[in-house]
Amino acid sequence: MALFAKKTQSTAETNALRRVGETVRNRLQHDAGVYRIPRDELEIFGVADFFSKAECDRLIAIVDAVARPSPTYKGSDATGRTSYTGDVDPFDPFVLMLQRRIDDLMGIDPALGETIQGQRYEPGQEFRGHYDHFLPSQPFWEAEQKRGGQRSWTAMAYLNAVEEGGTTDFPRVDLSIPPQPGALLIWNNMKPDGTPNPNAMHAGMPVVKGVKYVLTKWYRARPWQ
Repeated sequence: MALFAKKTQSTAETNALRRVGETVRNRLQHDAGVYRIPRDELEIFGVADFFSKAECDRLIAIVDAVARPSPTYKGSDATGRTSYTGDVDPFDPFVLMLQRRIDDLMGIDPALGETIQGQRYEPGQEFRGHYDHFLPSQPFWEAEQKRGGQRSWTAMAYLNAVEEGGTTDFPRVDLSIPPQPGALLIWNNMKPDGTPNPNAMHAGMPVVKGVKYVLTKWYRARPWQ
């Protein structure tokens, strides 16, 4: 008998992730305003001009008001994250309205969504290759299980144009996406079967000139707490 059982994602959680994957996939594939980026190894979609310029400008001001040096989970992996980050006020009526639009676009239960996070990248700042999902081997796995479990989908919006650099790269599927003001990217951190997808690794490449602003919203397998 093994002295230490290896931690794994539970069957119930995997099934929940598979179901939410099916829901969002079906919703996005039947929306004429959503573009499926052609990568067999990763489910990733884009929506142009999801936010207006006025909305982006207002969101940039909100991000500036909450931005602090970005934390990174210790021991998660060998990443470097040198941006500024902050959670926006989830009860702000303007934020609630935009959040509702994202939830509706994806057809996902709002209860599964984390608080929207804003990020600001100044020249030289980056977020090296990482996953949005969690691994059972990580020390914070049990704590995240109590907060809603595994992450499923990521929705990330660009808020401004960047003079140079600042692309979002998915190195395992040979994909690099430059900042496009108001554009929304959506990708599944799981495979269709509900297990973690290693091809979801991504990086916020260093900004060379200018400043990059983005918003990120993650969804969980269960209601987020």
